[in-house]
Amino acid sequence: MKKFILITFGNLLYTFAVVFFILPNSLMTGGTTGLALFFQHLFGIPITVFAYIFNITMFLLGAWILGKAFALTTILSTFEYPLFLGLLQLLAGYIGPLTNDLMLSTIFAGTGIGIGIGLVVQAGASTGGMDIPPLILQKKTGIPVSVSLYVFDFSILLLQIFTSDREKLLYGILLVLLYTIILDRVLINGKRQIQLKIISPEYETINRRIQTELDRGTTLLSIHGGYSGQPSQAVLTVVSPRELFRLQELVRSIDPTAFITINEVREVRGRGFSLQKDYH
Repeated sequence: MKKFILITFGNLLYTFAVVFFILPNSLMTGGTTGLALFFQHLFGIPITVFAYIFNITMFLLGAWILGKAFALTTILSTFEYPLFLGLLQLLAGYIGPLTNDLMLSTIFAGTGIGIGIGLVVQAGASTGGMDIPPLILQKKTGIPVSVSLYVFDFSILLLQIFTSDREKLLYGILLVLLYTIILDRVLINGKRQIQLKIISPEYETINRRIQTELDRGTTLLSIHGGYSGQPSQAVLTVVSPRELFRLQELVRSIDPTAFITINEVREVRGRGFSLQKDYH
């Protein structure tokens, strides 16, 4: 239920930013919305219709290449975004735009999109649409998701220059930079990873389940309790931002009182990160 709420609220926040700040002010943006705006201008395809067709197409492609696990985490967003888009557009027809100031719209749209996508990914899911091609490229070529996402977003912005003026392009670039930075902070994306040190009497169970359920390596550190003076072991592991929520849930299910420290690691090299995993 918690994951469902995060995914739903994240998609709703993302869609709210699009409907009430981007569309009324004809702002340029990347992602599925940017493509939808371009095809609406070129062929007259309604934004909601394009979003449904594109999201479902990308979902099927992702399920085929990335597998069933990906499909299960993405199916909700695939249908929620177009649904919310249609409903909020009806609402916007009665309310009207919240502001006509382009800078305010850019700031609020960038903030809403960045936080919205971040919440979805924190729940271990994907927003679908233009999120999927970077994931496929990462699997096939090893290109980091953040790099290909930048390239796709700016390519979509350049497409829209034919349907808008130069000033709108500058606002569009600012919008993409803003929501990318906010997403980066919400998600701790890019090459950075998350290092966790877990102290619990159930360290053996936690250690084993991290290895078997998350397929992540662990290190056991010898420690002494500062108050009790009793020797014990701490579990040290490094996971991707997408796996952080799942790992926290796993530890809580074993020991709700476990002491966990979480640190941001700017880059990790070695098996499972810069090198392929070795199961021998």
